[in-house]
This record gives sequence, C-alpha cells and structure tokens, in this order.
Amino acid sequence: MAGELDVDIRPAYPISWRASVLNGLMRGTAKPLSALLIRHDMGISCVSRVVSLGGRLPLPVPRHVAIDKTDGKPCGSEWVRAGDDLDESKVLLYFHGGAYFLCSPATHRPITWRLSEVARRPVFALDYRQGPIHSLKESLADAMEAYQGLLDRGFAPKDVIIAGDSAGGHLTLATLLALRDRGMPMPSAAVCLSPWADLSDVRRRVNRWADPMLSAGRVDWLARRWTAGLDCEDPLVSPVYGDYTGLPPMMIVTGSTEVLRDEDRRVALQARRAGVKVTYEEWRRMPHAFAILADIVPEARMVFRHIERFLEAVAASGAPEESDSAAA
Repeated sequence: MAGELDVDIRPAYPISWRASVLNGLMRGTAKPLSALLIRHDMGISCVSRVVSLGGRLPLPVPRHVAIDKTDGKPCGSEWVRAGDDLDESKVLLYFHGGAYFLCSPATHRPITWRLSEVARRPVFALDYRQGPIHSLKESLADAMEAYQGLLDRGFAPKDVIIAGDSAGGHLTLATLLALRDRGMPMPSAAVCLSPWADLSDVRRRVNRWADPMLSAGRVDWLARRWTAGLDCEDPLVSPVYGDYTGLPPMMIVTGSTEVLRDEDRRVALQARRAGVKVTYEEWRRMPHAFAILADIVPEARMVFRHIERFLEAVAASGAPEESDSAAA
C-alpha cells in the first residue's frame, strides 16, 4: 500500500501487553472519573485546573528536540523542532486535543516532536482559546489566525500541513472547511487523530461499552454544552455534515473500540464522495487519540511511521499543487 493515498488500512499488529494493561487501567480509572466529574461547569473547571498544573511540569523530550515558546506562558504556543536538519521553509500547524477544555501544547509534546521528525519540518503547536470561558467560534478564530500568521511569515500554503487530535482534530476539519469557504489557499494535507467530528444531538451508541477511555454519555454532554445556542449541524460545529469539495488529502486515524469511530468513518466517506483522497486507518483495540501514548505503547509509536508514509505519498502525488489550484 506504499504510495497510496485513498485507502482503508486496518493494521494487523498484535496487541501489545502494554496496550492491554493501559486499556484496563483507563477503564477502571479515567472513564469512571470522567463520568463522575464532567457533569457541570464546576467539574470542568476543576479538571481543567488540575491538568493545567500537570502541564506546567516539563515533559521529557529527547536531546535532539528543541522547544521554543512564543509567548512566555508555561502552557502557551510553542515551536517544536526534532533535530537540526529540518526544512525550515515548511511547517506543520498542530491543534492539541482535550475536549475543548483540557490540555495544551505542552501536554502533547509526545505527538508534536514525533510529527516534526516524520514530517521533517518544525511544528507550530497552537495554544488556542478553550471552554468553559471561551467558545468554539473563538477556538476557530484562533486557528484561522494562526494559519494566516504562518502565511504572513512567508510559508507557502503548499508547504503547510495541519494536524490535530480529538478536539484538535475537530478544529483541523473546521479550519479546512472555513478556509475553503472563505476562498483562502489550502494547506497541502491534513492529519486527524481520533477527530471529534459530530457535536450534534445524536446519541452515541456504537462502542458505548467497548471504549476503554471515553464515556459516551459525557461526550454527548460536552457536545450539548459547547453547541448551546448554535446550529449543531453546521459543518463548522459538526464537520461530519460538511461538504469537503476542494479540500487537500487527509489522513484519519481512529481506534476500533472508540465511541468516535463511526463519526470518523463518516467523515472519510463524506470527503471521498467530494473527491478528496483519504487515508483511513482503524487500529484494533487502540484507545482514543492513542498517538499521545507513544512513550509507553509501541502501537502509538508505529502510527507515526504510517503518518510518514502518508506524507511521503502526498509529496509524491503532487497534491499540493492540485490543492492550490482547487482553492484558487
């Protein structure tokens, strides 16, 4: 399958004992805790503060990785460079996950430094505004401003990749749709890791019990919370309803037991109907946004090889030029 862009992949790697143990631990801790705490704004604020404090602790990164803060804040936006031999004329814009109220660029370094390595370019990890204080509209405005800021710095659209996990995957999809709708030039490709694509009022039933990490009821509650007063079927709110005409090649990665799996499949199908080349990967029994576990779980490290293969296929296909002409 090397060199293919429009393909479904279900990796057949054996499940590692580390992944099995971690699934069990999350099922017994993270899932019930989220079901208990994520029920009102006070619980969201408390969880957010605890995670924010953890994010202030410096996460270990390899010696060849450089972290450069852009605003001086411990959890603010940052440039991540995995090595000195990167192509500085190219960039990857990354949106971290966290259900729109958790985490920061600092918490997602296990992903961003590896993306810098496989994409062979610096990564700009954005500290965008989040709930419960801020809205989805403000998060999208920050993402759009960050993309425009990269263009203003001299990066050509064809030399930009956008990526994100979970809520950051949602923000990636919404940003692409907003760029297209505003007639702006498109990036060369997008990578979505377990994107949260459906914030409508459809109750999640698939993998409700199988997901080791996410409580379907809490995901539904958060969707209602963030979409209050909005049209939840607006593609910028629920990208699963979007028209993907004119968008660049995308890679969508999900776990087979995730509660978000089916909406990720629907995005892939919707994009393909619009003529977009989509690499859809469904990893057996992997938890939500498992790439962040790369320091622990071998499957999470393997996924970066697959991302590298996808980006090489994009470069070989000449897709950036096609994307630019489609957006013109």
